[in-house]
Amino acid sequence: MKRIYLDHNATAPLRPEARDAMIAAMEVCGNPSSVHAEGRSAKAVIEKARAQIATAFGADGADIVFTSGSTEGAALALSGRGLHGAAVEHDAVRAWIVEDLTTDLGGSVLVPDPANATLQLANSETGIVQKLPEGLAVTDATQAFGKLPIAFNWLGAQMALVSAHKLGGPKGVGAVIMKRGTDLEAQIKGGGQEMGRRSGTENVIGIAGFAAAAEAASRDLAAGVWQRVAEIRNILEKALEAGSKSTIFVGKDRDRLPNTLCFATPGWKGETQVMQMDLAGFAISAGSACSSGKVRASAVLSATGYDEATAASAIRVSLGPRTTEEDVLRFAEAWLEKEKKHRARAA
Repeated sequence: MKRIYLDHNATAPLRPEARDAMIAAMEVCGNPSSVHAEGRSAKAVIEKARAQIATAFGADGADIVFTSGSTEGAALALSGRGLHGAAVEHDAVRAWIVEDLTTDLGGSVLVPDPANATLQLANSETGIVQKLPEGLAVTDATQAFGKLPIAFNWLGAQMALVSAHKLGGPKGVGAVIMKRGTDLEAQIKGGGQEMGRRSGTENVIGIAGFAAAAEAASRDLAAGVWQRVAEIRNILEKALEAGSKSTIFVGKDRDRLPNTLCFATPGWKGETQVMQMDLAGFAISAGSACSSGKVRASAVLSATGYDEATAASAIRVSLGPRTTEEDVLRFAEAWLEKEKKHRARAA
């Protein structure tokens, strides 16, 4: 039976455009810091990619510092600053913040002092989209860029974190986008690459793939691809609602990522559901991929006000541009069958 991949928020399949760009970059020999012709060729790949990403993310006139992904980006943007944030942030952000901002039952975070705070643009587990206050210090835009029609230049944030593999680029490369002139201390010191903000020879191949994926994602947005994804997500949600009266749909009445559906069936552990659906041929998750394998209640749902039983029973289904209506209806049929058996055992 054909497996169906419904975990795009963990990582998106590599786009053909990214693969082609990476193969081409493999032919470039030089170190981008070298001044000879070969080095200049490698440097040209990076600078072309920087311009492509600036255009795709609406960041013209901003500085783009390439990193190994959003986890490193969070360390670069947040380390030593003592910024305030909420428990709904990704663990990579929570590691560096003062966790004292509150989240309401709808998943929205109150930010009284934006200049000294960080706030994610969209949550990886629930899909809930935040309204960013003007003057925000840092936003984690990892899940939002490529799925929502947004631009860095009008987000109102000083810095944004992005990662290539969330939008169909390669794993192991990302960027911090920042307003020009932002003061930022390097966490990785050495040769002074990336404008002195991130030392180490740049990942030329990964950066080329990142840029190609960002361009392709931008074209998808313009073509309305993600509107269709939202329609398919809603079809799935209605099918599950019709078949299960005990299931709670998180963020149903809030602005969400077009591809994300988070739901909980109290008493049926999320990790158990993930394993059962995996055996049935479906890839889903019980939260952020970075915290998978840890049997615990979702910190995001707990922070949003759900009790432990509900938070521990949540799963996330995240669709992609190639997900079909047939795919989600097959999932709904299989999941509802498992849910019926769970209720029978619990009775």
